[in-house]
Amino acid sequence: MRQLIECVPNFSEGNDLATIKQISAEIESVEGVRLLNVDPGKATNRTVVTFVGEPGAVIEAAFKAIRKAGELINMSKHKGEHPRMGATDVCPLIPIANITMEETAAYAQQLAKRVGDELQLPVYLYEAAQPDKKRNNLSVIRAGEYEGLARKIILP
Repeated sequence: MRQLIECVPNFSEGNDLATIKQISAEIESVEGVRLLNVDPGKATNRTVVTFVGEPGAVIEAAFKAIRKAGELINMSKHKGEHPRMGATDVCPLIPIANITMEETAAYAQQLAKRVGDELQLPVYLYEAAQPDKKRNNLSVIRAGEYEGLARKIILP
C-alpha cells in the first residue's frame, strides 16, 4: 500500500507571481508529486502551497522549493501582515494514507536536517516533529519573528 503525505509550505511572497511560479515549478519538477494548490495572499505577502505524494518525493520537492525560496525572497525587504520566520515560514507534513503521524514526523526531521546541513539555514521543528515538547508550540517558535532570529540562533 502506497504511503502518502501532504506538504503545505508557506512562502514569504504573495505579490510577485514570477517568484511564486519559480518556487512552484521546483515542486512540479519532482516525479511522483502532485501540486494541488497555490494560494498567494497580497495582504499577508505569503503564498500557501499544497502538494501530495509518497514521502521521499514530497521531501525532495519540499527541499527544492525551500532552496528556491531562499534564493529568490529577500527577507530584509519583506513586509506582510502575518508572522514569519524566513523565506519559507513553515513547511508542515501531514499524513494522508497508510502512514502514521510519528512516521510523518520522522520525515519532517529528515527534511529539517537536510535543510540545515545543505542550505545552512536554521530550522525550528514544531508540533509532532519537535522532540522537546516544551518547544512544540508554533507561536513560541515564531516569537520575535524574522527580525529576532539572529538573537534566537545563539540561545540554547
